[in-house]
Amino acid sequence: MGEIQRPGALYQQVAAEIRSGITAGEYKPGSLLPSEAQLIERYGVSRPTVRKAIDALRAEGLVEVIHGKGSYVRAIPAPAVNIQRTITRTGTTFRTGHHDWQQTEAPTIYRTTTTATTGPLLELPEGEALFAVDRLLSDPHTEARALHRVLIPFATADQAEELAQAPDTEPGQIYALLTAAGHTLAWDETVSARMPLPDERDALRVPDATPILLASRLTLGTDRRPLILEELRTGADRAQLAYHLTADTPRTLHAV
Repeated sequence: MGEIQRPGALYQQVAAEIRSGITAGEYKPGSLLPSEAQLIERYGVSRPTVRKAIDALRAEGLVEVIHGKGSYVRAIPAPAVNIQRTITRTGTTFRTGHHDWQQTEAPTIYRTTTTATTGPLLELPEGEALFAVDRLLSDPHTEARALHRVLIPFATADQAEELAQAPDTEPGQIYALLTAAGHTLAWDETVSARMPLPDERDALRVPDATPILLASRLTLGTDRRPLILEELRTGADRAQLAYHLTADTPRTLHAV
């Protein structure tokens, strides 16, 4: 092909060419990329440039490097599990979409404070005291994993004696306790993606260069003031989130 002429750092130019080949199907998922020597000859660049280009593609999750074998185009599998994010209610019983997931270990209960991120969501100043409950969950059918966190302001716990005594109450039961305390509940949820922290990568068992999905759910009371905040984190390679939407509540999840 000869030396490439696109603007930008040379290794970025090589990475762009290889990326284009992957997108166009020249390099199929699971196939072995040309060797370093072949890429050097093809693009007219040095070995360090080729290695930096491969490292960049590896960081993007497009390429997997296997020591002693070479660089492979990474196959992106279909999500292994569909997580229903709706909330259902039968009488006084609430159920979440991951109610049948198993806890792989006992919940961790601790006291913490609001941060610059969680404070505005809960409409509390930074540094406000909270109960926190962390759970590591596993889908019994696919072994996909999820980290679930509940943040409970002390003011919310004071509204339900059982919640103050046992912050690790299951989310569905928390909804029931808050309803019994006189609240008509609604839920707002946002979803984002980011690269995992090292402890999240280990707990969720996600491959290198794989993002996680973060669903942040606020439970709102009768006056639409936030009562609790839940966070669900799971590997984007193993799961997808599904929602039930209604025309009259485009931004709010309601119990159905």
